[in-house]
Amino acid sequence: MSQSTGLRAAWPTLAIMIGASVWGFVWYPLRMLAAAGLTGTASSAATSAAGCLFVLVLRWRSLATVRWHWVLPMLGLAAGVTNVGFVWGAIHGEVMRVLLLFYLTPAWTAIFAHFILHERLNWAGGALAALSLLGAVLMLWSPRLGVPLPANAAEWAGLIGGMGFAMSNVLVVKTSRVLPHMKPEMRTAVIFAGAALFGLLTSCFEPISAAPAGEHLARVVLLVLALGIVLGSNNMLVQYGLARVPANRASIIMLFEIVVTALTSWLFAGETPGPREWAGGACIVLASLLSSWVHRAQDARKGGAHASADASVMTHADASRTDDADDADGNGSGGDDGNGGNGGGGNGDGNAGGGTGPGPSRARNGARAMV
Repeated sequence: MSQSTGLRAAWPTLAIMIGASVWGFVWYPLRMLAAAGLTGTASSAATSAAGCLFVLVLRWRSLATVRWHWVLPMLGLAAGVTNVGFVWGAIHGEVMRVLLLFYLTPAWTAIFAHFILHERLNWAGGALAALSLLGAVLMLWSPRLGVPLPANAAEWAGLIGGMGFAMSNVLVVKTSRVLPHMKPEMRTAVIFAGAALFGLLTSCFEPISAAPAGEHLARVVLLVLALGIVLGSNNMLVQYGLARVPANRASIIMLFEIVVTALTSWLFAGETPGPREWAGGACIVLASLLSSWVHRAQDARKGGAHASADASVMTHADASRTDDADDADGNGSGGDDGNGGNGGGGNGDGNAGGGTGPGPSRARNGARAMV
């Protein structure tokens, strides 16, 4: 019985790890599509459209939970920038460098969350952002150029895609707040739809050298459909894990994508990171790990503050009951009336005591739901 319980508890963690592994390997079939004649932007549009269609067909009942809000098109736009940036950069650049630039999320998330979610940027958040940017500087600095900037269009695409990724993460939180009844799979559909539309728009500006035809076209269509189904299923699998694993631990598990990407880029593309890439990547990964630790410490402090508030309320309630008991003893025969008044809510002190109790509990649950 304990083994089955342990297996059930391990499934959410395994789901996130599988999702990270899929994202760490997905660059390879995208390069296969590029070799078959489908451009990076067209691949982004096609696979995202297939993923959106798959989610809508599988979860069509959840469409009833969708309501219009300005945050939805913004989420779709951010997802489109994310997908096109990552796909195009992974096809045309060094996968590991593009991914590390993509993972500069601690810096961008701190900035976007400050303005959109009104989260105060404290010294810890600023230090983590600076650490991740230091990693980028170490990785991008060239003795010949002397300027720590992306060296080519693919690296710029990865950097901009990472900004879009941070923005989409912040907007997902915003969406969950302004549309709390909207099902998570519908957020997935919005993300895929936005990526498909943005990819279709940007594909108009990327020339197609030789469009696939005949057997190549059939293979491309099958690969696009397979990728759409895999990515759609993967997204829902990761959401299953994220709903059951603390966010701080989940963000650490997500870094497994970097490990898988490093391994697959070495095996299938012959890419070997140099010392500067390892140093810069270590700073970026360390910033992500410390970000998880900082948020966990903040959550613990919030939990301690709520516990202290509950203890104060309970102490106040006990003191009120003691005072009421003393008054009842002093009045002698008024004990039954006092009990009746407290139970029925007629006594003012009884109402205050009874009304104060649930208040902090509701506030605590609300705070936990918002974190």
